Parts: sequence; C-alpha cells; structure tokens
Amino acid sequence: MSRVRVLEAGFLTTVQDLGRAGWAHLGVSAAGAADAVSLRLGNRLCGNADGAPALELTLVGGAFAFEGPARIALTGADFSATLDGRPAPAWLLLAVAPGQVLQLGPARSGTRGYLCVCGGFAVPPLLGSAATHLLTGMGGHAGRPLRKGDVLDIGPAADADDVPMRRVPPDALDRLFPAGPLRATAGPQADYFGRASLDLFFSSPWRVRESSDRMGIRLAGPALERRRPDELLTEGISAGAVQVPRDGQPIVLHVEHPTTGGYPKIAHVITADGHRLGQLRPRDEIRFAPVALERAVALLREREALIDAAIREAG
Repeated sequence: MSRVRVLEAGFLTTVQDLGRAGWAHLGVSAAGAADAVSLRLGNRLCGNADGAPALELTLVGGAFAFEGPARIALTGADFSATLDGRPAPAWLLLAVAPGQVLQLGPARSGTRGYLCVCGGFAVPPLLGSAATHLLTGMGGHAGRPLRKGDVLDIGPAADADDVPMRRVPPDALDRLFPAGPLRATAGPQADYFGRASLDLFFSSPWRVRESSDRMGIRLAGPALERRRPDELLTEGISAGAVQVPRDGQPIVLHVEHPTTGGYPKIAHVITADGHRLGQLRPRDEIRFAPVALERAVALLREREALIDAAIREAG
C-alpha cells in the first residue's frame, strides 16, 4: 500500500469527501468538500467514485512526500504546484514516482484545492463518511487538520495502471465556474423584508469578510432592514441559505453550518452554484441574481450534464 507523508501541512488541509448526509437530526451537518464539483472531477480523473476521500487545501497548500507510486489529480484553486521542482498542472491525471515531493504554494486564484489519488485516501468512515467535521472534531484524520509528520495510506486501486491519462479542458471549467453573480431563489422568510431591502440585496455588491469559514460566509454591505420585528422559532437550515441577523449583514451558510437557526432567511443560493461558494476569498466582491425555483432545478441538471461531459482524454 502506498502512503503519503505530510512535510508541510499548509494553512488548513483536511480529509474531505462528499459529506455525511442524514444526521442533521443529531446536530451533525453533512459538511464535506466546500467545492464538491472540484472534488468530484478530481476523483473522476483518478477513476474513483465521486465521493472518494481526498485532501482539501485552503489558501496555502503544503508539501507531501509519496512513499510509493501513485497517480494523482489536482483540482480547484491554483496553488502553483510542483513535483520535484517541476510544474505539476492541475485538472490532469499525473503519475508520481516513489520518493517524489509535491509542493503547493499560496493559492493564486480561488481558495480551495483538492489532491485526489487513485484509490482515494484510506481513512475509516464515521457515520458513513471520511469527511473532517472541524466543528465537532470528528472524521477525517483524527478529526483535525493535517500536521507535519502525519502519514496517510492510499487505498487500493487494482486498475490504477489502466486509468487513462485524462484532463478537464478550460472550456469545461469556464462553464462549470462561470463569472457573474451567484444565483439565488427567494428564502422562506423573504416576506420579513420589504421591497426596498429585497431590491437592495439583489442590486448591491457584497464583500466577503475575513471572518468567513466553512460554517458561514459573512458579508459586508448595506444593512438589510426587516419589516417584521418578530423573532423566528429555531428551525432546520441548509447550506446556501442566506440568513440576516439583527445587524442586517447577511451570512451565507456553508458546508459546516449549524443544523438549526432562528434568523430569517432572505434568499437561498441555488445548488448549482453551491460549489462556487467554496472558492470565495476574503475581500472578494460578489453579487446575487434572483431565479425562480423551476430555473434553479434546470440549472442543476445543466451542471450535472457538464460534469458528466467534462472529462476528456489527455492529448
């Protein structure tokens, strides 16, 4: 079995998969990869199942020594990766020889990158998932971010040598990660806000605050005023919901969001754009655009079709 040794852990590197759905009634959100599309594409390049465990790197990558042969794929943000000092391009299946070192620097664009390996990382599942849940300290590698000296086993990939050399071309990435506003449907408490606040939410630029994390993306901009002063009973919430606390500054709930909350939700970022939230950087400026529920469903179908068509033979 091949292994990977952590030489430098980076800013925040964790084991992630597609999360542990179905445990919200116990207070555990699904969590998983902040940019699930990049994780899925990396795993498909490696011939893995979409949800195979991979490493999620945040803002600053790290260095990893391979103690055996491996095939890998780097996806998501650009970390200027090198393999023994030579450029290691992203969105492409790469062969790694025993003893080689993968170095990843600061993210040049986006926030999170993914290191996928053929066979996935051999991390025991907890509640059906290998994902690290930072809020509770469960899952992943000892329930925490990686540290220097950690060693991770690579799972068996009997047909790794038969995995064709494949890539994700730029035109597919342009369509999967479009520029422009995040699309959102009306929230369940949109009626708590007057027309002026609703128009302000969808017409204003919003700045991503430095305090944003995997729990929530905090935004700074004009204060959104409620027209209803009454408080909500705590209710179930989901990733992508846009809560508005008393200060009027929205919070977009992210993958490790609490499972319940009592702030009114003015909007909900559509599932088709959920992976784009995972690449937002502190101080980024974003906007929102309203879409109807029927359009949101159609956009999700389009995204899934794009993912299915994205992997092509490397040439």
